[in-house]
Amino acid sequence: MKLSYVSVAAVFALSVNAYTQDNSAAGNVLDRYGGLDIERVGPTIDRDLAQKMFRRGNTYSNLQRYEEAIEEYRKAISADPNYVEAIRNLANTYYFLERNDDAKPLLARFIALHTDVTASLIAAVSTLGSLERQSGNFAVSIDYDLRAIELDPLNDSQVHIMANTYNNAGEADKALQIYSAGIDVMPGNAFFDRNLGRILEQEGRLDEALLAYESAVAKDPESEFYAKLVDSTRRRLQR
Repeated sequence: MKLSYVSVAAVFALSVNAYTQDNSAAGNVLDRYGGLDIERVGPTIDRDLAQKMFRRGNTYSNLQRYEEAIEEYRKAISADPNYVEAIRNLANTYYFLERNDDAKPLLARFIALHTDVTASLIAAVSTLGSLERQSGNFAVSIDYDLRAIELDPLNDSQVHIMANTYNNAGEADKALQIYSAGIDVMPGNAFFDRNLGRILEQEGRLDEALLAYESAVAKDPESEFYAKLVDSTRRRLQR
């Protein structure tokens, strides 16, 4: 007897259509991915079948037969819409194939369903934030970026990449948010204070820039560079 699978299009149609049609900065970003802020609990058609399709997808992926892997992962998700491992692997496959518009709603769904802090969750949040930044969806990416900093607090390089991207795109307020978040999780990093001050100075907020530079000096009193920034900013404010 031939098995009949529920089409994955029915499972993801709402999320994909919402993602395509609504590119605005919604107050709740998950609305863009099909209402994933609402708990999704079923129906699970056949968990055993889902696991079988998932394993077959992994086999095809290991053989670099990615289109066949995609089909098996889609079948697994059809059988169990909350199968997070299948959602993750399908998202990763799309990402590897640079099919980012297909990967993004799946990454968002994986993040929404994943409750434990794991390496997979950290990678998904970081990747989705990066993809949204690349697409210029800054009102969406900022929330993922801030969460990525919280989840991976020792990764200072991602803070600089995020902040520079926002600032270069004319989104100085978001760059300031990023450096402020970096300072919260890495309070001893004087360079974050220096860069925060630089953007504040760029925006004409000299009083706040001075405070940031003074904070950098307090954290790294041996730095002549930071001391000179404090002196020059004080002189500008006294004019």
